[in-house]
Amino acid sequence: MIEAILPAGAVAEEAFADDDGAGEGLFPQERELVAGAVGKRRREFATGRECAHRALARLGVPPGPVASGARGEPLWPAGVVGSIAHCDGYRACVVGPAERLLTIGVDAEPHAALPAGLLPDVASAGEREALAALAAAHPPIHWDRLLFSAKEAVYKAWYPLAGRWLGFEDAELEIDLERGSFAARLLVPGPLVGGAELRGFEGRWQVAGGLIATAIAVSR
Repeated sequence: MIEAILPAGAVAEEAFADDDGAGEGLFPQERELVAGAVGKRRREFATGRECAHRALARLGVPPGPVASGARGEPLWPAGVVGSIAHCDGYRACVVGPAERLLTIGVDAEPHAALPAGLLPDVASAGEREALAALAAAHPPIHWDRLLFSAKEAVYKAWYPLAGRWLGFEDAELEIDLERGSFAARLLVPGPLVGGAELRGFEGRWQVAGGLIATAIAVSR
């Protein structure tokens, strides 16, 4: 599913369910990361990491654990950038060579409306107006959840470059219905990339099979 919205050079592996033996393919260091978690969290983590192992193998990376950083972000082997997404009924990992891609951020969500009352915490007044216009033009899509997913992808692409938190209010998104794309404008100072300040991201989205997928992959 998610590979359809990725650029050349990015590799995706995905799963739509957790195997009964999910976790058997984890490395000891990975098992320790979720040793105290509830069963659902252990299974989704295991499937996500197993997707990561398969994706890394397709890049020719030797087998090894994918550890976690201070905020739970995956720590990729040298020369690799990537991102992991999971929601009910879907797990995915996208990786790519760092010589071609600067950063990757992917997210997946169920194709359903956001819980009542959450949208004002996610979207600015201007974004809410734009979502209303999109809903009028194409009602079948839950645009509020799509915006949420796109902002999650923005954060996942941002954090490896900036190393600091980015709130929902710190980026303003514009969604393009016809192109299946979105653009994020940063409202806070961005990290320096190639000597210039990063001011935003561009990504793509897809709705299929009851799921929303969003992806950002910044080329070097």
